Amino acid sequence: MPTSPTSPTSPTPVVSVRPVVLPAPGRGQDLHVRVSAPATGDHLPVVVLSHGHGWSMDGYAPLADYWAAHGFAVLQPTHLDSRALALPADDPRTPLIWRIRVEDLRRVIDGLDVLEAALPGLAGRLDHGRVAVAGHSWGAQSAGMLLGARVLDADGTPGEDLSDPRVTAGVLLALPGQGGQDLSPFAAEHFPFMNPAFAFMTTPALLVAGDQDDSPLSVRGPDWFTDGYHLSPGDKSLLTLFGAEHTLGGLAGHRVAETTDESPERLALLQRLTTAFLRSALTPGDPAWPDARAALQAAPHPLGQVQSKQADQPTGRRKP
Repeated sequence: MPTSPTSPTSPTPVVSVRPVVLPAPGRGQDLHVRVSAPATGDHLPVVVLSHGHGWSMDGYAPLADYWAAHGFAVLQPTHLDSRALALPADDPRTPLIWRIRVEDLRRVIDGLDVLEAALPGLAGRLDHGRVAVAGHSWGAQSAGMLLGARVLDADGTPGEDLSDPRVTAGVLLALPGQGGQDLSPFAAEHFPFMNPAFAFMTTPALLVAGDQDDSPLSVRGPDWFTDGYHLSPGDKSLLTLFGAEHTLGGLAGHRVAETTDESPERLALLQRLTTAFLRSALTPGDPAWPDARAALQAAPHPLGQVQSKQADQPTGRRKP
């Protein structure tokens, strides 16, 4: 019988191994994955975490380590856009990296047996029936594809459905919004895959956006990062972090150069609320997320606010 992950107030030691190599025929390079898990416990739910552009399996320790310490097995692949791989811009795979990223995440789920066997003491402790995906920035778009989002063709036709029924929840951090006229000229020219159709993204998810995340990829401003919430159906929640820019207080790492809005307090809120969401999403009946959401909604919070909608509520961008 599946059990709930460890309570947020009682973190456990974390063990980790890297790199675990998954064969990837046709990819050009095998897929390297970092595996992190609590040292104790069984029936562990799984979170596959997709990094943002340029990062790797070695990033996002503030989230990966926190989730693992609170009862989740966290699997982090290194995608082809990682600076660690230094792929040339003229590499023939470059235009397809957005799609290869999605295949990477699916390959990780396919390889759960191999990945759990690679970390001593982990074999037999994963619950293959409880899988979530998470991602930041480009990684959020990659994860969102497994939740049902699609990429629109140049004529506006939704592309192939790349969703995965094994994935039952998602955490999408700084998810890029709509394409088309909402993109900056640079993004429209260089990133044609940034043209998502959220109407198909039906899997339950928590989206997180910073109200100061003003991206050069869009002409709209910070509300661009809330499109995935407003334009998708199904059970969704949106956590808006006040004062947060693209790294949402420092989720990519401690004291890294890319962090422009470092805030231990904001990061702690992000850690707690994403953990609560994952607990309830992957363990039916666990009250962690309803309780955390109610507490945040009951009184104004200096660092953020949360809103939620159910499957029967209409979609549509919030009016200014």
